[in-house]
Amino acid sequence: MNIAIDIASDFICPWCFIGKTQLKNALVLVKKKHPDASFQINWLPYFLSPDAPSAGQPYKAFMEAKFGGAKKVAEMQARVIDAGRDAGFEFGLEKIVFRPSTLLAHRLVYRAQSVGHRPAEVEALVDRLFAAYFQRGEDIGNILTLAGIAAECGDRKDEVIDYLSSRQGEPQVKSLFSKLGELGVSGVPFFIIQRHLAVSGAQTGEVLAAAILQAMQSTT
Repeated sequence: MNIAIDIASDFICPWCFIGKTQLKNALVLVKKKHPDASFQINWLPYFLSPDAPSAGQPYKAFMEAKFGGAKKVAEMQARVIDAGRDAGFEFGLEKIVFRPSTLLAHRLVYRAQSVGHRPAEVEALVDRLFAAYFQRGEDIGNILTLAGIAAECGDRKDEVIDYLSSRQGEPQVKSLFSKLGELGVSGVPFFIIQRHLAVSGAQTGEVLAAAILQAMQSTT
């Protein structure tokens, strides 16, 4: 059985990184019960800050203004780091200097999916984008940085530079984000399983697996 899972997320959302990792854990659990199950993963663009400047902004100043000072930011980051460890990975938040606009990153993933890159290549690209920001402190709002990341995942660097230097894919990405708003999605990560069962937030792998199994039962 093939299970469709749509995931709305943003690459500067730490809970989306955690959610992606927990989904991977969930799929392992589902495969243990249904070895023949396969998964069709589709990434949908969401913007935590849709009005963010295209050039991005300093990370520390933004976070302190949003959360009410350095102490509040430290408390929030401690919770995020603990949740990441529970999911099985380490954040490198101390490496982040710049908070970018994620329009280019979303366009890159949209391109990979729309031109038919293999699912494993798309997954590698998404993984690498999250790691670039949250573990390496790379600027994922920079075309050359993104082209290098895409090349690591099997794409052609020159073609990615040409694509991102144009406006290709931008209307489609913005339209998908608008449609999420029309559906009532106001926070991420947000999972839509088999086009009808929704799960919001960075749930545990066990919770996500249970939701997937429930969706499978309702469509058989």
